[in-house]
Amino acid sequence: MQHELYRASGLPVLQNRTFASAEQAQVSGSADIVLVQDSRSGLIFNQAFDASKLCYDADYQNEQAHSAQFQQHLNDVEAILARHFKSKSLIEVGCGKGYFLETLRGLGYAITGIDPSYEGDNVEVIKAPFTRELGLAAEAIVLRHVLEHISDPVSFLAEIARANHGGQIYIEVPCFDWIVEHNAWFDVFYEHVNYFRRADLRAMFGTVLEAGHLFGGQYLYIVADLSTLRRMPVEAPSLLTLSEHFTASLDRAVQIIQAAPEQGSAIWGASSKGVIYSLFLQRAGVAVDRVVDINPAKQGRYLPLSGVRVSSPQEAMDALPKGANLFVMNSNYLEEIKRMTGGRYVYHAVDSASFQ
Repeated sequence: MQHELYRASGLPVLQNRTFASAEQAQVSGSADIVLVQDSRSGLIFNQAFDASKLCYDADYQNEQAHSAQFQQHLNDVEAILARHFKSKSLIEVGCGKGYFLETLRGLGYAITGIDPSYEGDNVEVIKAPFTRELGLAAEAIVLRHVLEHISDPVSFLAEIARANHGGQIYIEVPCFDWIVEHNAWFDVFYEHVNYFRRADLRAMFGTVLEAGHLFGGQYLYIVADLSTLRRMPVEAPSLLTLSEHFTASLDRAVQIIQAAPEQGSAIWGASSKGVIYSLFLQRAGVAVDRVVDINPAKQGRYLPLSGVRVSSPQEAMDALPKGANLFVMNSNYLEEIKRMTGGRYVYHAVDSASFQ
């Protein structure tokens, strides 16, 4: 049995795909979300998800490693891997553009990567989706920010377990407990079919070596024995409901912008959160002057559906007056952004309790 938690219509199919023109962006694919929870497994997923709508290619950009704060997060991840996998052969399933894989190789890890969106020339990275037919196996699997994209996550893990003949696995995914606690409605995307709580992720395995939270609680991770994967949890899961104030931060941002439109405004962060936030602001009848991102691959390109152009930090700072409202999409980066911009703006961390 399933019960509904949240729904939203007309979201970008791929929120991290950028476009060469506003016109292309505005007519890009859209789809709906009907977020439900399964009462038997406890798992939360988009009931309206259709994987055939998604196609990852070179225009898909989700590299976050340009930020020193995110590099520190990757260091924290490596410290976990070192405790369990330091001398083991690894496969990173869904290695993206290969930044973390190259970091691990530089630290002496023996690692192979798999990802259809890979653009580099490392012969140890296979540019393809993971399948058993690839014939790859290693002592441990690294699966960072992949499982939320897979229609049937337990079957996918079972496929990896069979292909790899067991072994250990590190899984990292966004934390739905954090989304609920912070009313972070802008962290719900079509591209993410699954939303995991720590208890549900732990319940998937009989043997869990380590589990916890990372990145200010926004991510959760687990190190487990693949051979102990379970289809259903041993104990009945807890069921949840979302706050009636789940989307309150959108109304708050609209009020701030409308109260002083001449003051100027910008969204900092043109990744998933900023894409959704800027789109819903536009639909609410207001628009920020800029959407800013430090990733050069996004700058000068346009965000899906809204058609908003992405500015570099310098371009935005040259255009925005002192005292402009800056909506920071991820509070993990707030201090870094304040330093970069010299504290000249009014900063709103939209995922903080004070902004609700």
